[in-house]
Amino acid sequence: MAALLALVLLAGCGEPVTSNSGSRILLLGDSLMAFNKAQDRAVSDAIEEELKEPVTDRSVVGARFFYPLPITGSAGLSIPKQYREGDWDWVVLNGGGNDIWMGCLCGPCKQRISRLISEDGKRGTIPGFVSRMRQTGAQVVFVGYLRTPGVTSPVEGCADEGDEMDRRLARLAALDRGVHFLSLAELVPHGDRSYHGLDLIHPSPKGSQEIGRRIARIIETHSRPPSSR
Repeated sequence: MAALLALVLLAGCGEPVTSNSGSRILLLGDSLMAFNKAQDRAVSDAIEEELKEPVTDRSVVGARFFYPLPITGSAGLSIPKQYREGDWDWVVLNGGGNDIWMGCLCGPCKQRISRLISEDGKRGTIPGFVSRMRQTGAQVVFVGYLRTPGVTSPVEGCADEGDEMDRRLARLAALDRGVHFLSLAELVPHGDRSYHGLDLIHPSPKGSQEIGRRIARIIETHSRPPSSR
């Protein structure tokens, strides 16, 4: 029981939503977003620095889309349950990596990926959640994952799955002008470890900053809420 409570406390580190926050940008997701929060150098911090406005960051390390446990899921380990109602112009999110890694260890994973998002980008948990966000009037930025820097890492075997997820997410974004997919496949120069932390999985502060800058550019470019195609 004590271990469960500790996990709940760890998971519940997403930023609360308050009526006076003044934020129009909500950020959800897993460790890609949540890493470097302790140093105030996470992705949300970089977005705030670039746009000069607050971002409400509810991302949690270890979060995923398929999360059956009700207590810890509500505390943030379920990405859909990170969402809180608000007057959001933008919802920025990522996810799916932990579902693939924990679900099939980047082995044969086609069925798990298809549960997340179909080949045509129209069906699955991710399109359903993105559609829910769009129905609130917010534009959505869905962020892909970092690739390894050309050296062996614990997720080296996930490269094909990452490429397939990117293809499907790009198809999802092509269906709606208010959905924007940011691929990170070309972010890291070959052999450059400076964008990753020591584990060669998560972003370093430099990596988080560059991801945040790219998200900020999308928000700046598409500042007027478009209607669906």
